[in-house]
Parts: sequence; C-alpha cells; structure tokens
Amino acid sequence: MAEKERAERNQTLSLTPDEYLFFSKRLVCFTEKQEITLDNITDKTICNDLFDIMENLPKQFADLIIIDPPYNLTRKFQSYTFKSSSNEQYVKYLHSWFPSIVSLLKPEGSLYICGDWRCTSALQQVMEENLTVLNRITWQREKGRGALHNWKNAMEDIWFGVKDAKNYYFDVESVKQKRKVIAPYRQNGQPKDWEETRDGNFRLTCPSNFWDDISIPYWSMPENTDHPTQKPEKLIAKLILASCPEGGMVFDPFLGSGTTSVVAKKLGRHYCGIEMNHDYACWAEKRLQQADTNKLIQGYADGIFWERNSMQFQRSTKMASSKKLSQKSLW
Repeated sequence: MAEKERAERNQTLSLTPDEYLFFSKRLVCFTEKQEITLDNITDKTICNDLFDIMENLPKQFADLIIIDPPYNLTRKFQSYTFKSSSNEQYVKYLHSWFPSIVSLLKPEGSLYICGDWRCTSALQQVMEENLTVLNRITWQREKGRGALHNWKNAMEDIWFGVKDAKNYYFDVESVKQKRKVIAPYRQNGQPKDWEETRDGNFRLTCPSNFWDDISIPYWSMPENTDHPTQKPEKLIAKLILASCPEGGMVFDPFLGSGTTSVVAKKLGRHYCGIEMNHDYACWAEKRLQQADTNKLIQGYADGIFWERNSMQFQRSTKMASSKKLSQKSLW
C-alpha cells in the first residue's frame, strides 16, 4: 500500500507499514461455510465479501442497521469498480442482498439506507417491499465545484424504515439541535422556549427530515480518510442516537472506512461492520483504536448538535477536548 505525500497540516488518516500489519491482524475473516455467532462478530470489523457470508450471520442480532451501499454510479473503490446500470438492474442488485440484511434486524429494530437522487426511487421500492417506511431524510452534502449544464448535486437521501411501526426505538431528545433564535419571543418579559446567553439566544429544536448542518470530511479534519464516499461522523451520530439504545448493536454491511463502527463506539454502542476491501478495513481498525482516547464528534458536544460552523460549538469542543485530555482514564 503506497503512502501518499501530504501537507504538514493534512490530518487525513494514513497507515505506516507496521500499522498496516498490526491492524490486519485485528480483522475477522470467515470462510463461506463457517458458522458465525454473535460473539464472533461483536465489536469486530469483518473483512469479507458480503455475498459470501450474509446467509451465515446470526438472525435478528442488530438493533440498528445503517447501509451506505454503492449508488447507481460508476465509481472506483481502489481495485474494485462498481458500474452504473439501468434502474431495473439496480433494483435487481438491491434485491440480491437487501432481504437477507433485513433478516438480521431485531423485530423492534430500525434500518437506514443512503442514496442519491439517481437511486432513491429504487431504494424506496425495495424498502417498502421489506419494511415499513417511516420517513426520508434529505441532507445537504455541500461539496464540489458544481455543474455547468445542470443543477449542482448537493443533496442526498436516507430512507428510514422499521419492522414494526408500533414498536421501535426512537429517542427524539438525544437528537435535538441547538439553533440561534432570530426573532426571540418573550412572555411576561421572560424568554419563551429559548435561552438567553452571553453568546446569543438559542433554542433546542426537534429534528426534521432536512439536515443542513452537516460538514463533509476534508483534509484538515481528523476523521477524514481517502475513501471516496465517506460519510460524516455527525451524520451517523444522529442515526445512532435516535434509533439505537445505549449498549445496543449497530450493524453496517458496507462499512467502508469505518465511520458507523467508530461512531457507535464513541457513543457507547456495540458495533459490527463488513468491508471487503482490506485497506479500508484496516483504516476502520485504526480509527476504532483512536476512538479509545478520542470520543469527540465534530458538531456534537455536551449532548447537543450544533449548527454548522457555529462559534459557540467551537468553544464547547475546545472545552470538551481539554476535559478529555485531563480525564483520559475515564474514556
């Protein structure tokens, strides 16, 4: 694995040859006929092709499943290239694995699946065939220069579904967002539903299905990797906090560079992820090791999701970071 030369301030994750060997040994690999138990996969990164082992995984073991599959685009993932196809062919691809993944979800579990505008109709179709769809989250993916002959693609979708629409876990209090109050309303001279601070006026708001507070990982962020479709930790944190109880199990069958597992670990959940690319799986293991001493998630501090590029959040993060350094043994 060739190491890229990077600028001094570039924090993108990298592995030395010795680290690569070390983290390779932490990966779990199974044969196609090997029995797989919950003990074998809890808090593990599995380096296998999903299609080789998905039928051997223990049924109904996950409280939450987060899926970020290849979108219907031609995209190169190191030595593997996923090729775009017709919508019908993409639906057929989803059918080849999605029902098996749903069988791994607990009866009261939740599932989220990510996509862009090209494949979102296919995702909805397959979701509705296997689960009760409760919502579609659209989040602002603000990155890239734009398009000269079309609208810039700056949005992605996350479909939310459950097995039992009358019995599933959802903790709305854990995912409220702290927003600045533009027109503060007072009742009897006192703030109504907002708080007045020296940094400004703020209100805790219930989350909607449109998220405009997500920053895409880039070179100066410690969570950044060279994975071409890496999801932000803040994005995944919202899904986990809302839909998986503390101590529950989060499963990601297309783990990539490990964001789902890393965030689950930081938030006190168990995790399991499958990634067929050996390099990506090793990156995930290094990030998981770093999470032993660094629980910070950009945009999330003291149990609160802050608006993007908020100075108040930056101060909270610095305070949390200082506290972390002085209380490492507590992590």
